[in-house]
Amino acid sequence: MLIHAYLRASTADQDANRAKQQLKDFAAQHGHPRVLFYTENVSGASLQRPELFRLLDAAEPGDVLLVEQVDRLSRLTEGDWQQLLATIKAKGVKVVALDLPTSHMAMAPAKADNTADAFTARIIEAINAMLLDMLAAVARKDYDDRLRRQRQGIQKAKDERRYQGKSIDQDKHKRILACLAKGFSIRETAEATGTSTSTVNRAKKLQEQAAAGA
Repeated sequence: MLIHAYLRASTADQDANRAKQQLKDFAAQHGHPRVLFYTENVSGASLQRPELFRLLDAAEPGDVLLVEQVDRLSRLTEGDWQQLLATIKAKGVKVVALDLPTSHMAMAPAKADNTADAFTARIIEAINAMLLDMLAAVARKDYDDRLRRQRQGIQKAKDERRYQGKSIDQDKHKRILACLAKGFSIRETAEATGTSTSTVNRAKKLQEQAAAGA
């Protein structure tokens, strides 16, 4: 059994090797001092990952694919995740993630065939597969939620800049101030200048701010 550790970070300015020592120590604690590392900087939402597939090409049945967290392996859509999972299963590779305790048993040396042990191993394998799927789904949801919040923040910033950047026509501004100086009400000024009451209020506020700063 060989341990193939996969390290991934989303962008080039992030340290993909951040968890390298942690994975190395984990493997050593489970009796595997030799670890092969594969590192790349690519989004977890993309299936275009050369190093991950180089790892899978090199791995043999019974080898371990070791990751710090399931989200290092997948923030994929359901279709892409199932495609990757099919590749992993076809290779006979066992996925072990530090944040998935049920997977840690795969690090133990294989025992002699025993009916009870074989049954337990199958149960653990089924539970592990279910939890792996669940964590992959959670990782994707977290990714989608983060993107949605980013889009909302960007749109809010754009809306605020658009509102703040809108200026009053200088000619209208002068006419508004002239009407206000004559004692016109906000509504009367709006009607006289062909503007909205909000525009009149904004012109009035700008004048007050200018007077206060003088």
